[in-house]
Amino acid sequence: IDGTGYPNGLKGEAIPEEAMVIAVADAYDAMTQTRTYRETLTKEEAIAELYRCAGTQFHPKLVDIFVKDVLMNEGSD
Repeated sequence: IDGTGYPNGLKGEAIPEEAMVIAVADAYDAMTQTRTYRETLTKEEAIAELYRCAGTQFHPKLVDIFVKDVLMNEGSD
């Protein structure tokens, strides 16, 4: 959102909404999977990090939707 993204440094309205949705999901997935360079975050830690980055790295509304409608409804089918 803030223009620091790869590869073109797009910001605001120039970023397609689909890309912003994928960015939130991809970041959550990366935070909650094992990496050789860091420990896996818990669901709660990853959610806190998404909210910490909302408004700069991620669109705040999309973080809310992802957390409330996707993560909090896991396994409720």
